[in-house]
Amino acid sequence: MQSIINTLDIMDHKFRCNCPITVALDVIGDKWALVIVKQMLTEGKKTFKDFIESEEAIATNILSSRLKMLEEFKIITKDKLPDNKKTNIYTLTEKGVDLMPIIAELSLWSDKHVREFHPELYSGETLQIIKNNKEGFINKTIENYKLENWK
Repeated sequence: MQSIINTLDIMDHKFRCNCPITVALDVIGDKWALVIVKQMLTEGKKTFKDFIESEEAIATNILSSRLKMLEEFKIITKDKLPDNKKTNIYTLTEKGVDLMPIIAELSLWSDKHVREFHPELYSGETLQIIKNNKEGFINKTIENYKLENWK
């Protein structure tokens, strides 16, 4: 019954138009959705507490809303920790993992086009790896995520 309700909620979602880019942005283009996916893929975040403690400082009500929306669009799943039935654990689905190339491209775009406006923008080892071997970085990040989370 719950999956039928979730499907109906998504079907009621009003997309702005039929353009694939615009529709994708309707799903993942808000201020927080890709940040959450990035945190899961590259920082190993899995619980509500993990996300709240991150440097991006997402408000709890917004985090709850985005996690629910990502779950409804089957970008993440929510389960309980085996040893703690009170704590939800979030895991990316294949749809969520497939966002890794977009995250890598956004990193490169930001480095190239936003650095002049934000000179303190991260420029460490990870960015250098992406610049030198984007495909390798993407594949390794996905492989590591799957090994750690899809058991």
